[in-house]
Amino acid sequence: MSWLQILIFLLAAYLLIAGYIRRRGLFADRISFYGPIMAVKSSNVGFFDIFRRATPLLRVYGTFGVGMVVLVSIFISLMLFLSVQITLILQPEPIGIYEPQNILLLPGINEFVPSTFAVWIAFILTIAIHEFGHAILCRVENIRVKSVGALIAVIPIGFFVEPDEEDLEKTRGLPKARMFGAGITNNIVIGVISLLLMIAVAGLAVPAETPVIQGVYQDYPAAIAGVPPGSIVTGVNGIDVANREDISRVLAGTQPGDQVTLTAAEDGTEQQYTLTLAEWPEEFGENPTGFMGIYYYDAPAVMQTIEGLASPLGFLQILTVPFDTSYGGQMLRILAFDTPDQAYYQTPFPAFWEVVQLLFWVGWININVGIFNAIPMVPLDGGYIMREGVERVLSWRGLSRFTNPVVSSVSWAMFLMLISLIALPYLLHLF
Repeated sequence: MSWLQILIFLLAAYLLIAGYIRRRGLFADRISFYGPIMAVKSSNVGFFDIFRRATPLLRVYGTFGVGMVVLVSIFISLMLFLSVQITLILQPEPIGIYEPQNILLLPGINEFVPSTFAVWIAFILTIAIHEFGHAILCRVENIRVKSVGALIAVIPIGFFVEPDEEDLEKTRGLPKARMFGAGITNNIVIGVISLLLMIAVAGLAVPAETPVIQGVYQDYPAAIAGVPPGSIVTGVNGIDVANREDISRVLAGTQPGDQVTLTAAEDGTEQQYTLTLAEWPEEFGENPTGFMGIYYYDAPAVMQTIEGLASPLGFLQILTVPFDTSYGGQMLRILAFDTPDQAYYQTPFPAFWEVVQLLFWVGWININVGIFNAIPMVPLDGGYIMREGVERVLSWRGLSRFTNPVVSSVSWAMFLMLISLIALPYLLHLF
């Protein structure tokens, strides 16, 4: 049975079950519908009271989170402002990352976020981590939780926490900010931990020394002879080779104009190619030997790059992996996507790359969701934290009446910048 057949079966089963429940009015106190989405909730929330035992520690964690959210809010606001400026200057076409659907972090809809098992698990975990953070800090701050639940459309697509409105209204200042910031804090902390684990696990892979042809230079001997990229060099002039050093030793006595016989295996089938060696391109410097016009997959360099990701700049590089088309970005796609390159490593346990990819997407989605929710714009968590901060500052000066106008103005500014990033590529090419 194909995945498409499984999906059709699950969709049909969901529609039948959901339709039956809706028509019969079953479980009305626990199930409600928002269009095709089924919300399943429970008022059995005593589990979250367990965390009140660690109230002092969690309040420290929450306070740290509020500070982090403020810094992230300032950073993302500056990035939005600069992004709008860059868009106006570069006037990019509305393709690739500038297409509207690619603004949304939805697997399968965003063309850079694949609809795979690892991505969906990471997506669901991210939402659960976010909402459970709110629920835990609600109880820590003595805010009752009325219910928790899941939003289901064939599979769980979200979770929600319903705090007691009266308790929430009575809570002010830092306690309320800690509660709103808990989801973002959880997302960013779990995201960082996941990416660090991913780097550690990926570092266990041992690069093979096999001379894999990553590509050929156009108009040079290998391209002219039709040597296919992705094949593995197994011999030169009838001499078996096991690595790039072996190939260099065989070619050491050659010069431009010499003919060599290259044996390369593709999909387990060997084929021989006759190459007339050329001079080395100038950018490689002087080299008296002949040049085949081949460049190899450099697995050791990939591993060095992965090991260097555990730094602030490395984390920024990780966040660009899904849509980075540069050579460095292509090297790192092995962390997030199924690629032929995975065959060029020795791995310590089965499903190794599946674990690496799951850790990547858990980290990547958590951090991106955390950053987005930190935007100082109501109804995002960052907007509510901004409201608490603005209200406290203005109340000290007897200017509380200006809280709503200030919060509304900042929220609209953030919203207009977000809309501009979507609309400008279209508008700039319309006129």
